[in-house]
Amino acid sequence: MPIPDETIGDFLDQLAERVPAPGGGAAAALQAAQGAALLGMVARYTTGEKYAEHQVTIGRIIAEVDELRAIALRLADADADAFRAVTDAYRLPQSTDEEQTARKAAIGQALTNAAWPPAQVISVAGMVVDLAEALVVIGNPNVLSDVAAAAESARAAAAMARVNVEVNLAGITDEQASLEMIAETDKADDIITRAGQITTAVRDQIRG
Repeated sequence: MPIPDETIGDFLDQLAERVPAPGGGAAAALQAAQGAALLGMVARYTTGEKYAEHQVTIGRIIAEVDELRAIALRLADADADAFRAVTDAYRLPQSTDEEQTARKAAIGQALTNAAWPPAQVISVAGMVVDLAEALVVIGNPNVLSDVAAAAESARAAAAMARVNVEVNLAGITDEQASLEMIAETDKADDIITRAGQITTAVRDQIRG
């Protein structure tokens, strides 16, 4: 069953099993989806006459976070599928030189494919943080803590996804793909820093 169609309990049961997927990459994607969903809730509370001057911005934020949530869910599924393919590649026969060569190539390609979903999760997490930065300024103060929760979800998504890219890099033989993925992982530090700044700003407002 696709991850978006599972119950939370069923997903967590699978995550806890001794199976190759879902794993950390799918969990990272769901963290990003959760962050986007929280921002959707905050934005929908930032409507009405009181927030009339921000309605164009709020409308754009709602559309963007809803799309990011959908993308993140698709990436969770893609990550699980890609990692199963890695497992299948490692199970290929290697009795002859030809089989060993084919197996090595299959593993390299599978690892490349497996690194892309978490690399894209980093980008999604960055966009969630972008929108959290906007909402922390104009969002309904009654749900401001949820902006911080969204930022923390995005921070976790970026950190988790980065590790899941890095663990595959050593086995990737495609130099261009490797460089592109390294560039994606390099974005994580900035995302993590900015997410922390959002949480600090929210806490400062809460404490007055």
